[in-house]
Amino acid sequence: MNILFFLTPKSEVAHIYEDDTVRQALDKMEGFRYSTIPLLSKDGTYVGTITEGDLLWGIREEYQMNFKEAENAPIASIPRRADYKPVTAESKMEDMIDRSLNQNFVPVVDDRGFFIGIITRKDIIKYCYSKLEKEN
Repeated sequence: MNILFFLTPKSEVAHIYEDDTVRQALDKMEGFRYSTIPLLSKDGTYVGTITEGDLLWGIREEYQMNFKEAENAPIASIPRRADYKPVTAESKMEDMIDRSLNQNFVPVVDDRGFFIGIITRKDIIKYCYSKLEKEN
């Protein structure tokens, strides 16, 4: 099976750009109720992910808890603890499942590294559950 079967396309996924501000990232994460959000360059290349924890620690360490100063700072100024590793459309199902074990979603990029969407852990589990139900 092709992993694109599971894809939620970029047009349906909230994401932020490197030159967005900390405030914009927080607002988007709050609005969509995301705890982790994909981070893209302006040309659409997948850069990594920003988490609530990254923002909290960044504001604490980089801006000494001064939220007013931090809210206009570029999101790129916030250190990221870890990035969600992406897969490509040609990746094996095993790679997608392996990444989903430790990530809430799996970013999907094309062969040039451009972000095309995500695969959620929930969608993978739902698919596996439906397969198990059919077997029983």
